[in-house]
Amino acid sequence: MSPATIFLLHLALGYVPWLLCVGVYILPRLRSLTGVEAQRAIATLHSFRFFGLVFIIPGVVGPNLPADFATFAAYGDFATGVLAMLALLTIRIRPLFWLFVVAFNLVGTIDIGVDYYHGSQAGLPAVAGELGATYAIPVIYVPLLMITHAVAFYLMLRPQLQATRVFAGDAAASP
Repeated sequence: MSPATIFLLHLALGYVPWLLCVGVYILPRLRSLTGVEAQRAIATLHSFRFFGLVFIIPGVVGPNLPADFATFAAYGDFATGVLAMLALLTIRIRPLFWLFVVAFNLVGTIDIGVDYYHGSQAGLPAVAGELGATYAIPVIYVPLLMITHAVAFYLMLRPQLQATRVFAGDAAASP
């Protein structure tokens, strides 16, 4: 099997155990929390995304890591991590907290999507060995990040869906 095939297989299979774990352990727990507490837990995980700056440290990654991929991935992660930290710091100012929750989830989701695109366009699978010590980030850490972004959006939209059902039920019950 070629290194590119192994890398692509790792990328795809990285989602399987995290989806199972989130479905069985994490999502039920997050559903039992208030919306603020669930988003706070997700923001805590994403506050570590400053770690993505490692993609631009010479010696940690190989010299032939595509610069287009590395730079955008590093700064996209950094921005997401800072926004998540700001969400955590503004927990007592709810409008600001929610603004940062939405912001870090939007920025983080876009970052990961664009990183996949840049990686594909730059031929990253063929030079995946250039990721060096950071190889585990896209195959182990990124799937969890993307899944928790999806969960965060699901949890943000869920109360609105419930409110819509209540109003629809009230309208159906009125003469």
